[in-house]
Amino acid sequence: MGREPYFRRFLQSRAFTWALLAIPGLWLLYAYARDVVYYGEALHRSGVWATQLLFLTVSISPLRRLFPAAAVTRWLLARRRYLGVASFAYAAGHLGIYLQRKATLERVLDEALEPGLAIGWAAFALLSGLALTSNDRSVRRLGGRRWKQLHRAVHLAAALTMAHWLLTAFDPTRAWIYSGFLCLLVAVRFLPRGSISSRSAG
Repeated sequence: MGREPYFRRFLQSRAFTWALLAIPGLWLLYAYARDVVYYGEALHRSGVWATQLLFLTVSISPLRRLFPAAAVTRWLLARRRYLGVASFAYAAGHLGIYLQRKATLERVLDEALEPGLAIGWAAFALLSGLALTSNDRSVRRLGGRRWKQLHRAVHLAAALTMAHWLLTAFDPTRAWIYSGFLCLLVAVRFLPRGSISSRSAG
C-alpha cells in the first residue's frame, strides 16, 4: 500500500511526462541510425509526430470549452507547455533528418525558396520562438498578458505546418483531414463558453 501513492506521484511527475514524450523520438533516431528505418519514413514519422503534438497543444483550449469539468482536459492543461516544447523537438528532429540527407548548404539553399519548404522554414522559426519562451522566466519577463498574446501565435504555427505538409506530401489525404480538424478547433474557440455543456444539461 505504501508504494501506491509514490507510483501515482511518479505518473503525475514531470520526469514521466518527458519520458513518455521522448520515447518515440529516441526509438526513431536509433532505428534511423541503424538503417532499420530509412530516410523517407524517418522524415515522415518525425513530421507527423510534431504535427500531432502541435495539434494536441492547440486542441486543449477548445476541449476546455467543450468539456470544462473533464479530468483529461485538466491533465492536458497542466502539461500544455511540455506538449508544445515536444512538438518543437520533433520538428527539430524532422529538420535535422532533412539537413543530414541534403548534406550541403548549397543543396539546402537551392530548395529553400520552394513554396512548401519556405513555409516549413517559417513554421519552424515560429515554433522556435514559442519553445524558447515556454518557461516561467519568460512569463515573468513578458508579463502574463503579453506572454499569452505571444503564444496565440501557436495557431499560425499550426496553419503553416499544415500548408507545409499539404505542399510537400506525396499523398496529401491525411494532411487534408488534419486541416479540417484544425478548422474545427478554431471554430470551437468562437463558441460561447459553456454553451455546449449547458445544452447537454438541458
